[in-house]
Amino acid sequence: MKIPHNAHVAIADGERFIFTRNTGQIFEPKLEKLEEPSLSASNYSAGVKHQDDAGQDKGTSTQLDELAHGAAVAEWLNEKAVAGEISELVVVADPKTLGEMRRHYHSELEKRLVGEVDKTVTGETLDKIGEILANS
Repeated sequence: MKIPHNAHVAIADGERFIFTRNTGQIFEPKLEKLEEPSLSASNYSAGVKHQDDAGQDKGTSTQLDELAHGAAVAEWLNEKAVAGEISELVVVADPKTLGEMRRHYHSELEKRLVGEVDKTVTGETLDKIGEILANS
Protein backbone atom coordinates (compact mmCIF):
# COMPACT_ATOMS: atom_id res chain seq x y z
CA MET A 1 0.00 0.00 0.00
CA LYS A 2 1.15 3.51 -0.73
CA ILE A 3 1.42 5.61 2.41
CA PRO A 4 2.13 9.22 1.41
CA HIS A 5 5.04 10.94 3.14
CA ASN A 6 3.72 12.86 6.18
CA ALA A 7 0.35 11.09 6.03
CA HIS A 8 -1.20 10.32 9.39
CA VAL A 9 -1.80 6.68 10.32
CA ALA A 10 -4.43 5.84 12.93
CA ILE A 11 -3.92 2.42 14.54
CA ALA A 12 -6.82 1.16 16.63
CA ASP A 13 -8.59 -1.78 18.17
CA GLY A 14 -11.37 -2.03 20.74
CA GLU A 15 -9.09 -0.86 23.56
CA ARG A 16 -6.12 1.06 22.18
CA PHE A 17 -5.56 3.96 19.77
CA ILE A 18 -2.19 5.16 18.48
CA PHE A 19 -1.89 8.22 16.22
CA THR A 20 1.23 8.28 14.03
CA ARG A 21 2.76 9.98 11.00
CA ASN A 22 4.69 8.43 8.13
CA THR A 23 8.13 10.04 8.09
CA GLY A 24 9.37 7.52 5.54
CA GLN A 25 8.88 7.12 1.84
CA ILE A 26 5.68 6.21 0.04
CA PHE A 27 6.52 2.48 -0.31
CA GLU A 28 8.76 2.30 2.77
CA PRO A 29 6.73 3.80 5.60
CA LYS A 30 8.43 4.71 8.86
CA LEU A 31 5.89 5.48 11.53
CA GLU A 32 6.55 8.06 14.23
CA LYS A 33 4.22 8.05 17.22
CA LEU A 34 2.55 11.42 17.74
CA GLU A 35 0.21 10.56 20.58
CA GLU A 36 -1.83 7.82 22.21
CA PRO A 37 -4.99 9.64 23.28
CA SER A 38 -6.97 8.37 26.23
CA LEU A 39 -10.51 8.36 24.90
CA SER A 40 -13.76 8.27 26.81
CA ALA A 41 -16.04 5.69 25.22
CA SER A 42 -19.47 7.27 25.47
CA ASN A 43 -21.20 6.41 22.19
CA TYR A 44 -22.92 3.07 22.71
CA SER A 45 -25.15 3.36 19.65
CA ALA A 46 -23.84 0.02 18.37
CA GLY A 47 -25.67 -1.69 21.22
CA VAL A 48 -28.96 -1.53 19.40
CA LYS A 49 -27.78 -3.60 16.45
CA HIS A 50 -26.02 -6.17 18.65
CA GLN A 51 -29.01 -7.17 20.72
CA ASP A 52 -30.34 -9.81 18.34
CA ASP A 53 -31.59 -13.17 19.62
CA ALA A 54 -29.51 -15.20 17.15
CA GLY A 55 -26.23 -13.78 18.46
CA GLN A 56 -27.25 -14.34 22.04
CA ASP A 57 -28.36 -17.95 21.36
CA LYS A 58 -24.99 -18.82 19.82
CA GLY A 59 -23.10 -17.16 22.65
CA THR A 60 -21.43 -14.68 20.32
CA SER A 61 -21.56 -11.33 22.00
CA THR A 62 -19.94 -8.19 20.78
CA GLN A 63 -18.27 -6.19 23.48
CA LEU A 64 -20.10 -2.88 23.50
CA ASP A 65 -17.17 -1.18 25.22
CA GLU A 66 -14.92 -2.15 22.31
CA LEU A 67 -17.38 -0.80 19.75
CA ALA A 68 -17.86 2.39 21.76
CA HIS A 69 -14.06 2.81 21.74
CA GLY A 70 -14.07 2.48 17.94
CA ALA A 71 -16.76 5.17 17.77
CA ALA A 72 -14.67 7.39 20.07
CA VAL A 73 -11.63 6.96 17.81
CA ALA A 74 -13.70 7.98 14.76
CA GLU A 75 -15.07 11.00 16.61
CA TRP A 76 -11.53 12.05 17.63
CA LEU A 77 -10.35 11.72 14.03
CA ASN A 78 -13.42 13.63 12.82
CA GLU A 79 -12.50 16.58 15.05
CA LYS A 80 -8.95 16.61 13.65
CA ALA A 81 -10.19 16.41 10.06
CA VAL A 82 -12.78 19.17 10.50
CA ALA A 83 -10.12 21.37 12.15
CA GLY A 84 -7.83 20.80 9.15
CA GLU A 85 -5.17 19.04 11.21
CA ILE A 86 -5.27 15.92 9.00
CA SER A 87 -4.75 16.10 5.25
CA GLU A 88 -4.13 12.42 4.43
CA LEU A 89 -5.06 9.49 6.66
CA VAL A 90 -4.65 5.73 6.69
CA VAL A 91 -6.70 3.77 9.21
CA VAL A 92 -5.48 0.40 10.49
CA ALA A 93 -7.91 -1.45 12.75
CA ASP A 94 -9.25 -4.90 13.46
CA PRO A 95 -12.28 -5.67 11.25
CA LYS A 96 -14.90 -5.18 13.98
CA THR A 97 -13.48 -1.83 15.12
CA LEU A 98 -12.98 -0.64 11.54
CA GLY A 99 -16.60 -1.47 10.73
CA GLU A 100 -17.81 0.53 13.71
CA MET A 101 -15.49 3.43 12.90
CA ARG A 102 -16.86 3.64 9.35
CA ARG A 103 -20.36 4.17 10.75
CA HIS A 104 -19.11 7.36 12.43
CA TYR A 105 -16.85 8.89 9.76
CA HIS A 106 -17.60 12.56 9.06
CA SER A 107 -17.60 13.60 5.40
CA GLU A 108 -14.47 15.71 6.00
CA LEU A 109 -12.66 12.64 7.34
CA GLU A 110 -13.81 10.54 4.38
CA LYS A 111 -12.28 13.12 2.00
CA ARG A 112 -8.90 12.67 3.68
CA LEU A 113 -8.85 8.85 3.77
CA VAL A 114 -6.21 7.42 1.47
CA GLY A 115 -6.52 3.84 2.72
CA GLU A 116 -7.79 1.37 5.28
CA VAL A 117 -6.29 -1.90 6.46
CA ASP A 118 -8.41 -4.37 8.43
CA LYS A 119 -5.80 -6.04 10.63
CA THR A 120 -5.20 -6.24 14.35
CA VAL A 121 -1.74 -4.70 14.81
CA THR A 122 -1.89 -2.67 18.03
CA GLY A 123 0.37 -5.19 19.79
CA GLU A 124 3.12 -4.84 17.18
CA THR A 125 6.03 -2.40 17.09
CA LEU A 126 5.76 0.62 14.82
CA ASP A 127 8.49 -0.83 12.59
CA LYS A 128 6.50 -4.06 12.19
CA ILE A 129 3.30 -2.10 11.47
CA GLY A 130 5.21 -0.16 8.79
CA GLU A 131 6.23 -3.47 7.19
CA ILE A 132 2.65 -4.73 7.30
CA LEU A 133 1.44 -1.54 5.64
CA ALA A 134 4.12 -1.72 2.94
CA ASN A 135 3.02 -5.27 2.12
CA SER A 136 -0.72 -4.55 2.16
